[in-house]
Amino acid sequence: MERRDKTNYYLDIAETVSRRSTCLRRIYGAVIVKNDEIISTGYVGAPRGRKNCSDLNSCLREKMAIPRGERYELCRSVHAEANAIISASREKMLGATLYLVGFELPEDTYIANSNSCAMCKRLIINAGIEQVVIRDTREDYRVVAVRDWVENDESLEGTKGY
Repeated sequence: MERRDKTNYYLDIAETVSRRSTCLRRIYGAVIVKNDEIISTGYVGAPRGRKNCSDLNSCLREKMAIPRGERYELCRSVHAEANAIISASREKMLGATLYLVGFELPEDTYIANSNSCAMCKRLIINAGIEQVVIRDTREDYRVVAVRDWVENDESLEGTKGY
């Protein structure tokens, strides 16, 4: 049996974590790793004690036909990256890697060109995470240097000169 490479090993764990998600549209799993040790995991779900979309069998964003990447304030869920960050101390996240896997539902296919949303990018930056590894296919992934998100600040688009 061929041994799985370390990056895909952690992405496989994030994929398993994603199966706990309660979103009806897209599910994600995140694993934060530092020095070859899992620091925390997170998946998409409503805040503790609140009903999940899967419990309600309803999604407000779906009902309103809101496209991907817009109007997150209407979503009941906390994103996988945020849940993983909430569950870890900043000291342990400094210089860590976040592994991220997402699936489109109901097709259950990997999300094409997946990336963290603008809000999660801010959390990842402030947590001190150094890189994010995002699965594209069962074997393929991208490595994103968080420093690039700092240097190429997408929140400044349209504000040139300020």
